[in-house]
Amino acid sequence: MNYALWLRWFMDLLSKFTTFRTKMADPIEFYICIGLLIFAFLIGNPAVALSSAQSQGSLSSLKQLSLEQLMDVEVTSVAKKEQRLAETAAAIYVITQEEIRRSGVTSIAEALRLAPGVQVSRIDSNKWSIGVRGFGSRLSRSVLVLIDGRSVYTPLFAGVYWEVQDMLLEDIERIEVIRGPGGTIWGANAVDGVINIITKSASETQGLLATAGGGSEEKGFGSLRYGGKIGQDFSYRVYGKGFRRDAQFTPHVSDFDDWQMGQGGFRGDWNLNKSNNLLTIQGDIYGGISGQRAAVSSLSAPFSTIVQKDADLSGMNLLSRWTRTLSESSNLALQVYYDRTFRREPTF
Repeated sequence: MNYALWLRWFMDLLSKFTTFRTKMADPIEFYICIGLLIFAFLIGNPAVALSSAQSQGSLSSLKQLSLEQLMDVEVTSVAKKEQRLAETAAAIYVITQEEIRRSGVTSIAEALRLAPGVQVSRIDSNKWSIGVRGFGSRLSRSVLVLIDGRSVYTPLFAGVYWEVQDMLLEDIERIEVIRGPGGTIWGANAVDGVINIITKSASETQGLLATAGGGSEEKGFGSLRYGGKIGQDFSYRVYGKGFRRDAQFTPHVSDFDDWQMGQGGFRGDWNLNKSNNLLTIQGDIYGGISGQRAAVSSLSAPFSTIVQKDADLSGMNLLSRWTRTLSESSNLALQVYYDRTFRREPTF
């Protein structure tokens, strides 16, 4: 747009407005004309016009995509192989990394609020009740939860402890949520649904990432991650993170549910034989304490006592996965993992 022509047009409009103002007795008419003048300025402003043109260009590019292209998202949780989202025979929703980043959530449990059909209820500062299609519970016993194919269902108390399922949210590639039974593919515990958390490969997390912050509820948190390469075929990343969160306000009782945790881990991806074979080794270790308030039963009067005491939490896991590509439509995978969970609570 020609700046000189635009400036001349705007000054001419301003002079006409000044002439009209001398004939106006009603101040409302004056304010209406001011609004029209501002509107004309915004329409004629070259910067605004350029921004509008860019927005129209982005919108036009989106309109050129077909419905098939918009649905061209690959998932792996429905049939244990890569499929386009539009071709899956299941009620599945994919929480992308972009959605997680824009939502501002600080935990995996809170990120699941983004999926329709998933009920996430906050019990206290460090506990959640999560279910699919209305069947929520503290330990999500009827939902199979996976992290990179590793089941986080613990037989310690038959369920999933969401407060210890943690990682750098920036390392999550996507979360696939299947609403409905998945026992024919995944076996036990997949009664109401499957939640599969898939992290990025080490080659996609190169360089240094550091985050830190604090506030009235998030007392302090920080994380550090570094990714690199050794040669052309081996990629790795290491990370560490920690946080301290304040207790929620609880009427009639003291604030008991504050908690703090620290966690570290690594991942290595090694391409063998010109990418026909891929070996992945990853692991995590964590430890922390969380405030608990529970009723402890006894055989003597008063038979039940309310105890407020910190729970001691720790654990580790180590996973190894080997994948061999046989053809464009088939591959072979072998996965082995070790998972250790330790808890000491007032009740057990």
